Amino acid sequence: MSEKSKVRVLVVDDEPDIIDLLKYNLEKEGYEVETASDGVKAVKTAIRFKPEVILLDIMMPLQDGVETCRQLREIPDLKSTFIIFLTARSEEYSEVAAFDVGADDYITKPIKPRALLSRIAALFRRESKKEKEVSQIKIKDLVIDRTSYTIDQSGKTITLPKKEFELLYFLAKNPNMVFSRDDLLQNIWGADVFVLARTVDVHIRKVREKIGDDYITTVKGVGYKFELN
Repeated sequence: MSEKSKVRVLVVDDEPDIIDLLKYNLEKEGYEVETASDGVKAVKTAIRFKPEVILLDIMMPLQDGVETCRQLREIPDLKSTFIIFLTARSEEYSEVAAFDVGADDYITKPIKPRALLSRIAALFRRESKKEKEVSQIKIKDLVIDRTSYTIDQSGKTITLPKKEFELLYFLAKNPNMVFSRDDLLQNIWGADVFVLARTVDVHIRKVREKIGDDYITTVKGVGYKFELN
């Protein structure tokens, strides 16, 4: 049995042909697969199944993928789950909406199974590298804990969604260094994931809303930095 046999994948799509195609190819690679045909069922199944990866369609009956992702990201057991959107829509706003609610990747249909499997493997490779990093950073009045994805701010515990946390963690471990949007996209989302630069701005704004404006500084025309002074 390969290591992949231990990895659980939830496939969510309202098209039976797509579910069958992805289920067949994933199981062939050794993944354990469950499926759901709409967003409501997806949330219930995810709570029970606790998948490491969720492949999530955007346009679905009862509840669309964006709202489903938002609900999934609020479930503590799924804070480290990779969520990859699958959609026939290529409009800019749907990409922004997907990453805004915590997606890790975004793939447009028609889906090529080998390419999808490669993207999943890439997510795990990046995560493996991150696990080797220091698990806790103490900086200013913040204690940023990578094992629990929480921030302690002067005794107050703040929980951030995965990508918001990783963005703060990366900037905090490199204080006073300025990073462009492209730098942050490469380091947080990875070179093989297509993400709009606007996504970085949205995530920075959300982090500031939760911890305040005194930490991450905008360097006009350049990018962002964690202000140590």
